Amino acid sequence: MSSEILVDFQDDLAGDDAPSNALDQLKLSPMEEKQWPPDDLANMSKSETDIKRLGQAHLSWDDPFYDIARQQIVEVAGDDNFGRKVIVFSACRMPPQHQLDHHKLLMYLKHTLDQYVESDYTLIYFHHGLTSENKPSLSWVRDAYREFDRKYKKNIKALYIVHPTMFIRTLLILFKPIISFKFGRKLNYINYLSELEEIVKCEQLVIPSRVREYDEKIRQALKPSAQAAMSPPRSPPLPTQQFGVPLSELRLRAADADGVPFVVRDTVNFLLEQGLQTEGIFRRSANVSLVRSIQEKYNSGQEVNFYQLEDVHLAAVILKKFLRELPEPLLTYQLYNDVVNIHNVENTSQVERIRNMLHTLPEENYASLKFLIQFLSQVLAQSEVNKMNSANLAVVFGPNLLWGQDAAMTLSAIGPINNFTRLLLDQHQEIFSS
Repeated sequence: MSSEILVDFQDDLAGDDAPSNALDQLKLSPMEEKQWPPDDLANMSKSETDIKRLGQAHLSWDDPFYDIARQQIVEVAGDDNFGRKVIVFSACRMPPQHQLDHHKLLMYLKHTLDQYVESDYTLIYFHHGLTSENKPSLSWVRDAYREFDRKYKKNIKALYIVHPTMFIRTLLILFKPIISFKFGRKLNYINYLSELEEIVKCEQLVIPSRVREYDEKIRQALKPSAQAAMSPPRSPPLPTQQFGVPLSELRLRAADADGVPFVVRDTVNFLLEQGLQTEGIFRRSANVSLVRSIQEKYNSGQEVNFYQLEDVHLAAVILKKFLRELPEPLLTYQLYNDVVNIHNVENTSQVERIRNMLHTLPEENYASLKFLIQFLSQVLAQSEVNKMNSANLAVVFGPNLLWGQDAAMTLSAIGPINNFTRLLLDQHQEIFSS
């Protein structure tokens, strides 16, 4: 019998309550039951601690979800490698059952998802840290699955379960009768954090320290040959590389003197002609293999013709991916604190303050930002048709314009960044007037 889980099915599983009857017979593994210390300030990412020092709480203390939000069980972490919003759920941050209102947690999860479900999104679940003290009842899990109707399930493109155990695998087997075939195909197991790099840049995720420690522990248990296979050396950049290259270097290669990168100009020009009236532009993801192929073509210096491909969403994903893979965000690390603190500036002075801030950017950053915002203002002008108002565009582009120096993104940071992006869009004429 497996050491990770002890399952004793005394009765045949039958009927709607079968999973509920079986849950109490599932035992967590000794590793799962280990008492891990809570994340303290020393173990938090720089982005998290910066936001806390700046006093930027995600929700105010009198918000009905404040007691849930402060646990940081649910986080939003920008986009994955294919242009989909990333929602993170960390089991280890769930307090003991008697300290957590699970119904309110469910409502808070829905409240968070409501901001993103109109876009394609990815859900990452860090399973490590679920113990007999903090695990919810199976009836709650079942009710939660049913609570999330088609609105939530339609645009979730993948659910990644990180560090799965026999417990969670058996749990999903028990739920098989009520999980739709289509949703079941979206479930993926991730055994090591390194495997997540195929989906999302791990440094942009706020991964709890105990999850990282557990991952290191199980990696160390592997044979040296297996460890080497999991961490292959990265290929050196090509002379024609476009993605992941500093804007200053791209400017030296480009024919355009203003410093707007070729990929940005290429995608924007196509979207201006073909995409302005596309409903949900920037909210949809694109074919994963096609995204990789286009990126490889750009990096190898080959021509990319979006007019032949006739795929607006592909061009939109490539634009976001280019911005997200810059070594330093377009708005630069230097402006990070100024951006997240812009709400402290009087409304009548914000435009002038932002204009002054942006003029401290390197020339190629300023030119690229101005070019991008002017394009997005034309998307905004067609919002009656494409359904992308300034708030929607800010949610999409905010995390791609700025992130913390360690690249981690939290709900505490994402709100101020999105609000700043919305100001850029709503006040673009005054901000870029000189």
